[in-house]
Amino acid sequence: MPRSSINGFQAIPPERFSIIMDSISDGVFTIDLDFKITSFNRSAESITGVPRDEAIGRSCCDVFKAEVCETSCPLRHTLDTGEPVLNRAVYIDTHRGERIPISISTALLKDGPGGLVIGGVETFRDLSVVQQLRQELEGRYTCGDIVSKSHKMLKLFEIMPQIAESDATVLVEGESGTGKELFARALHDLSRRKDKPFVAVNCAALPDTLLESELFGYRAGAFTDARTDKPGRFAMAEGGTLFLDEIGDISPALQVRLLRVLQERVYEPLGSDGPVHADVRILTATNRSLADLVAAGEFREDLFYRINVIRLDLPSLRERMEDVPLLVDHFLARFNRRFGKDIAGVSSAALSILMEHDFPGNVRELENIIEHVFVLCSGGMVKPEHLPESLRSGKGDSAGLPGPGTTLQQVEKWMILEALRRNGWNRLAAASDLGIHKSTLYRKIERYGIVLPDTDGRSSM
Repeated sequence: MPRSSINGFQAIPPERFSIIMDSISDGVFTIDLDFKITSFNRSAESITGVPRDEAIGRSCCDVFKAEVCETSCPLRHTLDTGEPVLNRAVYIDTHRGERIPISISTALLKDGPGGLVIGGVETFRDLSVVQQLRQELEGRYTCGDIVSKSHKMLKLFEIMPQIAESDATVLVEGESGTGKELFARALHDLSRRKDKPFVAVNCAALPDTLLESELFGYRAGAFTDARTDKPGRFAMAEGGTLFLDEIGDISPALQVRLLRVLQERVYEPLGSDGPVHADVRILTATNRSLADLVAAGEFREDLFYRINVIRLDLPSLRERMEDVPLLVDHFLARFNRRFGKDIAGVSSAALSILMEHDFPGNVRELENIIEHVFVLCSGGMVKPEHLPESLRSGKGDSAGLPGPGTTLQQVEKWMILEALRRNGWNRLAAASDLGIHKSTLYRKIERYGIVLPDTDGRSSM
């Protein structure tokens, strides 16, 4: 079959070029320097709903009708700068009247290797199914603003509605940054008090004398500068929920006053001549072990039992590393909305660096890392260079974790090995820890060629 030659480059015959284009599952089209469409493959027809004959010869913005066409056209950027655009997420309006998300990549179109630029080429992928699956996962793995697929966290999700229905006092224990206030807010939002105020107080942020007036308020004349009545947080939370964070830091004297509120449901503002009834649900949290503080004589035992009616123990992020990719997607979506950007995702190299980190600051630290990323990354995929230098230099990382450049499959293999080791090679316990069915774990062990020790915990299954 004869072929044409351009600048010494053997061009593909048009009929074969068309066959190749139509075999690609992504939408592909090319434009000339006037932004007129010169080719339009079958997948492009399917995604946009525009027949090829109608698309060719028309301006690409007339076909796609995307917001970026007028403000920040990816193809115009590529033609003006020569720089490709990779995996940029945008929305388009289809010929069928649907608004769908797509991922766009662009490149220059030349008349041969090193030849003249004759236009541009754009590939795009329909993200509707991906978005639908993500929404389904978020529905399954969320409780309020809390996102997790960890088996330990899902157990907490299951009992949250029942806890929310009652007015029982709840103690939430966990390291700083694990999301204790998010759990308190979720309990409030699921309760019959959801239409009333949710008031949070950080007991460690105020000295004892100020905290007392902050909680209970005061009457005019209670002290020199008290010229008018000031309602306290109990009054502000009337009918709703009062969240006392870092409850372990309050003084013994204030512990006595708080105990009275929990026992009798009344409190006395400073300078008051009588008690005030409190219709408030109390939720508390601490990053310290209250049981240990009681044993050391630093926290009243009777108050401990009053607030420890229901206790939620939140695992640290390093105990649920399988949540890191899910949380990354969650924070990317949040910051995309906040900053008006369209960062599509995190590269496997960047994700493997995140999976190396032991996150002493827990979920709050990961959120701060992603916010840092949004300062340096303008769009497309997050790469290692967008992450904080301390992560890339390996500071604070744990030994034995997969290094930069590893694939997602290698990360998954590492997570399975870690779960097996944590559970004494008991596969049933490891599957439960990972939140997957035991048969799924068996298949993955076989797929990754994981060798189990002679004593692998099966006797305890």
